[in-house]
Amino acid sequence: MNCIIIDDEPLAREAIAMLIDQTDGLTLTGSFNSPETAAGFIENNVVELIFLDIQMPGINGIEFARTIQKETLVIFTTAYAEFATDSYEVDAIDYLIKPVKLARFQKAVEKAHTYSRLLKADYANNNIEQVADDFFFVKADRRIFKIYFNNILFIQGLKDYVVMHTEHQKVITAMNIKTIYDQLPKEMFVRVSKSYVINVKHIGSVDNNTVYIGTNEIPIGSIYREFFFNKFVIKKIVRR
Repeated sequence: MNCIIIDDEPLAREAIAMLIDQTDGLTLTGSFNSPETAAGFIENNVVELIFLDIQMPGINGIEFARTIQKETLVIFTTAYAEFATDSYEVDAIDYLIKPVKLARFQKAVEKAHTYSRLLKADYANNNIEQVADDFFFVKADRRIFKIYFNNILFIQGLKDYVVMHTEHQKVITAMNIKTIYDQLPKEMFVRVSKSYVINVKHIGSVDNNTVYIGTNEIPIGSIYREFFFNKFVIKKIVRR
C-alpha cells in the first residue's frame, strides 16, 4: 500500500517512517508536517493509507480526515488517548498512541490491508436478501451468506460499507450502518457509536469509554453512552 505520514513533529515522522520500513506491504511515498502541505500531494497521487497526527497547528487531524476521499484509509498516531472516540466517527482504521510499538503498528497495518482488499472488491449489488427470526441472508462478494445473529460479535461502519465481524469471518456489504441496525433484534444488538453496533451477548467487559469483545476494543460514543449503560449494563447488574 502506498502510504504517507502527516505530523508536525519531525521526530514523530521519523519514528513512523522507521516502523514503515520494518513492515512488509507498505511503501512510504511522502512525509508532511501539516495537512495543508499534504493536500496537493494527495490530490495528484495515489495514497492508500495515511498515518495522521491529530493535534497540529491549523487544521487538526480529525478535521482533515473528514475531507479525505473514501478510498483512502486513515490510521491516527497521537500522544492523546482522549481523541479515540472522535477518530472512529471519521471511519479511522485504527488509533495508535505514541510512542508506537512495532507489534501494535503492524497489527494496525494488517487491519488496513484487510479492509483495503475488501473495499477494492466488487460490492455494487450487495444487500440484505432475507431476514428471519434468528438469521439473515446477506449478499456479499458475489455470494449469499447465511449469518446467524448469535454469531455476530459486532458490526463496524466503514466508509460506505459495513463490516460484520462474526466468530469465524468478516463479511462486508455496501450499505450504511443504520440500514443493517434496523434489521437486527434490539434485545441483542445496540448501537454504541456512529460507527459500531455490538452484540451484547458477546461483551466481555466495559468501562466508561470502551466495550471489550474478545481482543477487540470498541469505543462508546458520548451520545450513545447513557442509553447503552442504562439498558444493557446497569439494568443487568440490578437484575443479578
